[in-house]
Amino acid sequence: MALVTLSTDIGQQDYIVPAIKGQLLSNAANLQLVDVTHYLSQSNLPEAAYLCSNAFSYYPANTIHLVLLNFFEISKPHILIAKHNKQIIVCADNGWLTMLLEQMPTEVYALPINIKQPFLKITEQIAKAVAHISEGKLITEIALPISEIVVKHPLKPTASESWIKGQIIFIDNFENVVINITKAFFEEHRKGRSFKIAFKRNETIEALSNNYLSIPEGEKLAWFNSAGYLEIAINKGNMAGLFGLQGFNEIMYKEGKAMQNKWFYQTITVFFE
Repeated sequence: MALVTLSTDIGQQDYIVPAIKGQLLSNAANLQLVDVTHYLSQSNLPEAAYLCSNAFSYYPANTIHLVLLNFFEISKPHILIAKHNKQIIVCADNGWLTMLLEQMPTEVYALPINIKQPFLKITEQIAKAVAHISEGKLITEIALPISEIVVKHPLKPTASESWIKGQIIFIDNFENVVINITKAFFEEHRKGRSFKIAFKRNETIEALSNNYLSIPEGEKLAWFNSAGYLEIAINKGNMAGLFGLQGFNEIMYKEGKAMQNKWFYQTITVFFE
């Protein structure tokens, strides 16, 4: 039984996601479908990459990951089928794939589609392709190898000798805040020094915790989460809402508006001493 995950930016308020699942099962009734999320952000691609990459890493080899994100951002007459690290990823050719993988995929193929069709006509074609792959058939029977795809680079923190500046890439349901600073990057620049994690003017955190239980309720904490990223939070509190923190927004970032809004903060700075 082939395993297929489904990640989209569609939401679940209407019939679209159930219809896509119906298309997949109609073309291959033995598929095992798993929802990752249907609330990927169209304006925070680093968040979408963070969520999907960390979820996908737990799936067995040869899992097919179907990602419908910013599908019509770039009108390419094909979708991508990529093989990388023993996983198969099906997505639009809009740059998100390289952001997800943080490199070019090992193998990538272009499945021709008519982008002018209604969306569910396109997903029907994708469902047929997924069924073909799930049966162990060659991708080259339905798609052509491609060497040039749209590239978007991952959102990386910046650093100097005395500081690191990172962006907020994810705020979870409890309003805990995840920053694009990995533990390895942090320790590389820390070099054993003391530090201050600064946000919203004079608010700082000066120590790392092992988990939420290591500090009293209502206190701020910083720790490296299960994915290895810096996370700041309040034990039994709402960090993002209380301090006016919000996730990275690509549109605002491009237009230079992120730093103009004094009520919201999208960056976190770590100072070393």
